[in-house]
Amino acid sequence: MAQTSTRPAVLVDTEWAEAHLNDPNVRFVEVDVDTSAYETGHLPGAVGWNWKTQLQDQLTRDIIKQADYEELLSRSGIRPETTVVLYGDHNNWFAAWAYWLMKYYGHEDVRLMDGGRKKWVAENRPLTTEVPTYEPTGYKVTRINAHLRAYRDDVAELIRQERFALVDVRSPEEFRGEILAPPGLSETAQRGGHIPGATNIPWSKAVREDGTFKSIEELQALYAGQGVTPDKPVITYCRIGERSSHSWFVLHELLGYENVRNYDGSWTEWGNLVGAPIER
Repeated sequence: MAQTSTRPAVLVDTEWAEAHLNDPNVRFVEVDVDTSAYETGHLPGAVGWNWKTQLQDQLTRDIIKQADYEELLSRSGIRPETTVVLYGDHNNWFAAWAYWLMKYYGHEDVRLMDGGRKKWVAENRPLTTEVPTYEPTGYKVTRINAHLRAYRDDVAELIRQERFALVDVRSPEEFRGEILAPPGLSETAQRGGHIPGATNIPWSKAVREDGTFKSIEELQALYAGQGVTPDKPVITYCRIGERSSHSWFVLHELLGYENVRNYDGSWTEWGNLVGAPIER
């Protein structure tokens, strides 16, 4: 069943974050849509991860390989027991993607800073341009949680089932096939529309104006009201996987839905597949 209150192990507020800036057991990591934002000012002690060059494989269209992931965490001074707090711009889009990626690679204690960079800056909390360096840790992955990731064949199988929930978290305009991507973003597909049987619940409906997540009761009503209930297998998708990670976080981590996968190939894969079914 879905949970009725937030699990404190997955979210921290900005007050908690500021109080733990010098905690040696906590590592803050900024991951932004705008990959230059970190350089303009970040939380003291925070490292910056570039989603384009560090969290994606640079040859194949895929997430970072395990060896590269281990090297990145080691260089960031992260150990298996470290509490990692992720935050970023755009309501934590890519911070949520990094969170999902870390959970996929089995890191135990990962959290999001509720409200992200937007709320931290609005509250005039400390920022620095100093880039920290940490002693490498020799980080090693001990398990992979493959059940958190969906591939295109998983989606094709899901939509043949009688009971399922496929959540398209993009804008209504993208869902209807009127546009291929949000303005200014370049990764697109050959065709517009949505995967058959998908329900359009934009990621933005889960957050307040200040970037924080809505209450558990509001989130439960949002998803259950459109038939996305914890008794069904759920897959989230968007355009390239970051917004769907945000909604995956809400469903799996905040609401406690057990069977939720993120289809990170998303529309730029499905909309380019020859013969793949599309609805508008």
